[in-house]
Amino acid sequence: MTNIPMTVAGAESLRAELQRLKSEDRPRIIQAIADAREHGDLKENAEYHAAREQQSFCEGRIQEIEAKLSNAQVIDVTKIPNNGKVIFGATVTVFNTSSNEEVTYRIVGDDEADIKKNLISVNSPLARAMIGKEVDDVALVATPSGEVEYEVVNVVYL
Repeated sequence: MTNIPMTVAGAESLRAELQRLKSEDRPRIIQAIADAREHGDLKENAEYHAAREQQSFCEGRIQEIEAKLSNAQVIDVTKIPNNGKVIFGATVTVFNTSSNEEVTYRIVGDDEADIKKNLISVNSPLARAMIGKEVDDVALVATPSGEVEYEVVNVVYL
């Protein structure tokens, strides 16, 4: 399996979720299954089936997180000298030439992406267009309504 790029914050977030799943959710679900078993007939026991479904989801998520963390390539962009290029983990301010808007994005791993927080996936069209660019370079992004030009205004390694 290939390495999954991840920021330090993203790795910590996944570790925290894994810890919560193992130490809080898993014991709570096991207790719910035990309580539901005490109610008798399991074939028609909705609480039992719901708890088993929760257990299945929880165990699947634990396996998924463990696999991602085992294949994670954690990149701490603050330890990389800023040469002005857009790289994974960089915080980039771009100017949309068609809408005259300036927006700041941080390029992160797929699991960390959240457009509401201006965190875009390294695999998104905008991030792929910006990687390797420097200040004053123009990145062309193909959109359904045509190509959009973004001018790189600032690159910071936070």
